[in-house]
Amino acid sequence: MPDSVADAKRALRADLRERRQVRSDRERDAASAGVTAQLDRLLDDLGATSMSCFLSTPTEPGTHEFVERAVARGIRVLLPITRADGLLDWAVATPDADIAEGLFGLPEPVADVVGPMAVDEVDLLVIPAAAIARDGTRLGWGRGYFDKMIGSMQHRPPIYAVVFDTEVFDELPHDDLDQPVCGVVTPTQTLTLSPARH
Repeated sequence: MPDSVADAKRALRADLRERRQVRSDRERDAASAGVTAQLDRLLDDLGATSMSCFLSTPTEPGTHEFVERAVARGIRVLLPITRADGLLDWAVATPDADIAEGLFGLPEPVADVVGPMAVDEVDLLVIPAAAIARDGTRLGWGRGYFDKMIGSMQHRPPIYAVVFDTEVFDELPHDDLDQPVCGVVTPTQTLTLSPARH
């Protein structure tokens, strides 16, 4: 990756991280409620019966309530578990699952692991992001877990990233390893994008 792209990504991530940290509890609660409503609607629109979804950190748009509701309505939800080798394992969400701190301090389920390939069978992927561009470019947090996962999938279902409304951009710095998404969910809207192949 050219140094200029890496530097631009690093600077933008730092700015976005800082903006997320200063959001009030009220803003975060409203974002969580909005994201839950948007994801509920997306499930209905796609007719999905299985999906993957990340468990949000305190500074991300909240997904915990959505996961609980999806499980309660009979959706099979896979939750990611980070591995030291850069891959993701998966666990099936259950109503009573314990949540613990995984690698990098991320919330992860304490549950039986179903392995990296389980995600190939879902109808929908909902993944985290720092920002999304209108051409489908996703800026992650720099560890590459989701880019590797998406890049290795044989069957790619619809992939939607969750961000705050202010984190949807006209364009973002990217490189060849960045995997595009086909949609973005914010607290107020769900946008279907036309990913450009980088």
